Amino acid sequence: MRRRQRATVVAVAALTAMGLTSCAGWGGGGIGGGGPNTINVLMVNNPQMIDLQRLTAEHFTAETGISVNFTVLPENDVRDKISQEFSSQAGQYDVASLSNFEIPIYAGAGWVAPMDDFIAADPDFDQDDILGPMQTSLSYEDHIYGQPFYGESSFLMYRKDLTDELGLDVPERPTWPEVRELAKALDGAEPGMAGICLRGQPGWGQIFAPLTTVVNTFGGTWFTEDWQAQVDAPEFTEAVNFYVDLVNDYGPSGAPQAGYTECLNNLTQGNVAMWYDSTAAAGTLEADGSPVQGKIGYVAAPVVETESSGWLYSWSWGIQAASEKQDAAWQFVSWASGKEYEELVGEEIGWASVPAGKRASTYDNPQYLEVASAFAEPTKSAIEAADPTNPGVQPRPAIGIQFVGIPEFPDLGTQVSQDVSSAIAGRMSVEDALERGQDLASDVAERYLARKAAE
Repeated sequence: MRRRQRATVVAVAALTAMGLTSCAGWGGGGIGGGGPNTINVLMVNNPQMIDLQRLTAEHFTAETGISVNFTVLPENDVRDKISQEFSSQAGQYDVASLSNFEIPIYAGAGWVAPMDDFIAADPDFDQDDILGPMQTSLSYEDHIYGQPFYGESSFLMYRKDLTDELGLDVPERPTWPEVRELAKALDGAEPGMAGICLRGQPGWGQIFAPLTTVVNTFGGTWFTEDWQAQVDAPEFTEAVNFYVDLVNDYGPSGAPQAGYTECLNNLTQGNVAMWYDSTAAAGTLEADGSPVQGKIGYVAAPVVETESSGWLYSWSWGIQAASEKQDAAWQFVSWASGKEYEELVGEEIGWASVPAGKRASTYDNPQYLEVASAFAEPTKSAIEAADPTNPGVQPRPAIGIQFVGIPEFPDLGTQVSQDVSSAIAGRMSVEDALERGQDLASDVAERYLARKAAE
């Protein structure tokens, strides 16, 4: 108990300080009521979870008799509330939406319940159908603590109509030097068009999502296996210089402020010819009414030293360890992450809205493939190739591809990202940015090791 309490104090401080990209606000339902057949769910406000909220009463509650009270909040707000709720183990919320960054940390702190016994007693859930990297990223010490609602990796998106017109070959597994040559050739292919968009906006979940995958494949790492900081190492420096030069030479204006949304808009509106980012973007690019529908090609995340380099991310379900309604909570998780729920969404909302990226069977479903044929296979291949335990050329001290799976990383990544973004803006050199980052990373490693030694 003493060990868990100390870990809790540190993790709360770090986790409540972190933040990824935020979504526009949605109203929350708020919790209320209770009783043995009522559970409380705390979740992020993205559109697919709003769909889930709409479908629950008519389908899940009607079938099981279990009522669900939802509290729905924007991303940064829900992260804060979940960390406060689960660290206190108040048991007010039975289920929460957690990412594959938080699940192993929460499991180590004893905040979420293992799901192995529920899975074994629920063969219809078909755990083997969950894509392997998702299972790995949601496990801790060989036990499963989370179930994915949807998942994503990263790949290169490019204007196939233009590369065909210009006679440019885009390899199925391009290298970063090849991508640079393509960006050069495509820069100005249409009036005002830049060669490539990459995130430059500060934030550990903004610029360091794609940039850490570039660092990994250039042979760099944030830390060695024994927690020696490597932020100013030659491989890390080479990767960041490559990224900054690529953005400055062939990126759109406003590159230091470009995040996921800005790059999505740039590719959709024809302002850029290529974009390396989340596989989840493809659904928007190929949606009815999109100006670039049918014009985009999708190939694997670019590499240098590694076989693959795509990231791995998932919004998933965790059951609070203190919940007194874990059986009912599992029934909800099993329904929301199950095959039948995907069928329900496809039939009632549309197959383009299915929360994909978690089950192999989704990519064999002809109805889903009918709307996702352009990007389904590249998405599945990207997720299957992602290795959260071995993302680079050297052993890692913690799980994670585009992040280091410790509570201290969000603050570290965000602080370093501010200087790298400044380097893109020309206000400081990459070397100066990473020298400061090395000091910050060394301090984090020292504090992390001291905390672990005291547990």
